[in-house]
Amino acid sequence: MSSPEVSAPLLAPMPPGQRPGLSDADAHPPDAVPRGEERDAETETLLERMARLQRALYAEGRRAVLVVLQGRDASGKDGVIRKVFGAFNPEGCQVTSFGAPSEAELARDYLWRVHLAVPPRGRVGLFNRSHYEDVLVVRVRKLVPESAWSRRYDQINAFERMLVDEGTTVLKFFLHVSRDEQRERLRKRLTDPEKNWKFRGGDLDDRALWDEYTAAYADAIARCSTDWAPWYVVPADKKPVRDYLVAQVVTAALERMAPKYPRAEPEVLKMLERIT
Repeated sequence: MSSPEVSAPLLAPMPPGQRPGLSDADAHPPDAVPRGEERDAETETLLERMARLQRALYAEGRRAVLVVLQGRDASGKDGVIRKVFGAFNPEGCQVTSFGAPSEAELARDYLWRVHLAVPPRGRVGLFNRSHYEDVLVVRVRKLVPESAWSRRYDQINAFERMLVDEGTTVLKFFLHVSRDEQRERLRKRLTDPEKNWKFRGGDLDDRALWDEYTAAYADAIARCSTDWAPWYVVPADKKPVRDYLVAQVVTAALERMAPKYPRAEPEVLKMLERIT
């Protein structure tokens, strides 16, 4: 049985300087997304292709991929890591979660801990939250003055430009969930003994600041979606659709990179004669 044809990505990168639509309606699935079994079959094909390309990237060992996942609480960052990037060989993939900075991290510049976590050549790095917390949480919570966080957009762009120039492809996804959907997911999280350990009081505090976070996310995406490190706004109210859209973008990026397996040295191939 042949695999279903894979479509070109439905999500376009956000144009630099353009503020995204972040209304509740923008969190709903696009009409063009296939439905049901057709979508699921295409997702499986995407994941298989992603896995093949990642194996070649790891063997090639010359370039890296950095995937940044941002979103409100319960937007599905863990789910995307598990369901989409779970297709990757763990040997060539690393996940970093960024929480509140430690005392040692606070004693250094805000990008220090981020640079330490950038994936080495040959690997895919996944950031569950990222350096963007330093223009999101710190802004909304007023942890630093505006004069500090406002200059960070240009610093982040320069940092990501350097990563790209050194061989790292940077893909940034904002998982956009509606207020109603977040409420239902938070309720389910509290009633599920396998998930309620993840709940913290600050989740509700952040929800009370919905409009403030919306403005901060919109500014971060508008100021930091660049030709070299684009932002993608992913409608995330429906989990299978979210996964499908992310897998499309990642697969297309890996295909553009076109990693190749290195050729074995002639001396290595001669060892075939020694196998008896």
